[in-house]
Amino acid sequence: MTIDNFIPTGIQVSYLIATTLFFIGLKYLGSPATARKGNLIAAIGMFVAIVGTLLNRGIVNYPIILGGIAIGSAIGAIGAYKVEMTSMPQMVGLLNGLGGGASTLMAVAEFWRLLHSASIPAIDSRITLILSILIGGITLTGSLIAFAKLQELMSGSPITYPLQQPINIALFVGFIIGSGYFITAPKDEIAFLILTAVSLILGVLFVLPIGGADMPVVISLLNSFSGIAASAAGFVLMNNILIIAGALVGASGIILTQIMCKGMNRTLSSVLFGAFGGAKAQTGGAGGTIETRTAKTVDSEECAMMLAYARSVVIVPGYGMAVAQAQHGVRELADRLELLGVDVKYAIHPVAGRMPGHMNVLLAEANVPYPQLYDMDDINPQFDRTDVALVIGANDVVNPAARSDLNSPIYGMPILEVDKAKHTIVIKRGMSKGFAGVENELFFQDNTMMLFGNAKDAIGKLISDIKQLSS
Repeated sequence: MTIDNFIPTGIQVSYLIATTLFFIGLKYLGSPATARKGNLIAAIGMFVAIVGTLLNRGIVNYPIILGGIAIGSAIGAIGAYKVEMTSMPQMVGLLNGLGGGASTLMAVAEFWRLLHSASIPAIDSRITLILSILIGGITLTGSLIAFAKLQELMSGSPITYPLQQPINIALFVGFIIGSGYFITAPKDEIAFLILTAVSLILGVLFVLPIGGADMPVVISLLNSFSGIAASAAGFVLMNNILIIAGALVGASGIILTQIMCKGMNRTLSSVLFGAFGGAKAQTGGAGGTIETRTAKTVDSEECAMMLAYARSVVIVPGYGMAVAQAQHGVRELADRLELLGVDVKYAIHPVAGRMPGHMNVLLAEANVPYPQLYDMDDINPQFDRTDVALVIGANDVVNPAARSDLNSPIYGMPILEVDKAKHTIVIKRGMSKGFAGVENELFFQDNTMMLFGNAKDAIGKLISDIKQLSS
């Protein structure tokens, strides 16, 4: 017996090991405390899967494949080191697009092979090829639009136009009809090109009407799409590990999407088709028109005194903290307060920031101890016993209108109940509205004070003032 007799078995064994590592890694990724370990385990699993695949002698041109691996690894390493944690949502969106693009290119390559083959592919192969085109194309262009919105290369507001939904429906129906024809004529180049073009257009039109407030949901959904596209590609290539890995990504992405929707108290259909955030500015509820109210302000020195002499402080990070890259300053501020005997906690809303877990990632980068991070359901019962709630760049996720104003577009959305603290201090550049386009009732409550300024600068000034108080 030669080594060639053992290679097929070795490939399948490597796939089994890789699958096991994927499951273990996914389990660890379920908690921020073990996420790094889970990511490493999953990465090892992918390495094993790649090595096992390269054992297949049917793979041609090893130099090109290894060259591609080297180039891709170099790009990934540079991105990991150079991209700021605050830009991680954009990077995740871009990587989702690359996954969809890979599936689309695979479909193109497979069609090219079939085009020059004498045989006609089986009907199940034709169907999976169509699915790869559809899901891969939507994921590619949809992710690129999401990246452009997150990177502010285009407006983050919903982009709508007349007859938007009828056009989308017409394109999708046209794709279905074209797919039916392609199944009967699998070597028709024009049909294949039209299907590919329609899928790419659908991806653009899919994300354009979605506003920045819904980006966490969109990113997780596109992540799911990239997994489904990979799984479809696996069926086309008859590769077990690609099928399994894609299915895991697709399923976990769908679950995360549902969690995000629950965190916003909205349905997935309202996220995808509601153009949330595109409405005109809303006013307040029963208390009268919000614009006529005046918010109380506080200077840095007074804020520092309130924090230093408090018994308990809950820090609520938001996207404003991410933009200002203030997470390291926030950690230093918390350390200073703890030296003074203040009990410091962090309250994390599930949709704070621009992607799922955004605040957790930023605070982990600043080495904030994980036991200090509290989910919304755990921290909300504690706010009425909290001396000071310090809100840093958060807006919609702390708006009491979600709880009290029946006419508010965010009514019913679970929020961090910072308004129940004895004192609430909001660090913000100005009185601008959040992504939802509504005024924040919190800013005008009697126990709320506004500290205006860039989050990083404001936190730095607070640290300096607290140092003076403790010296």
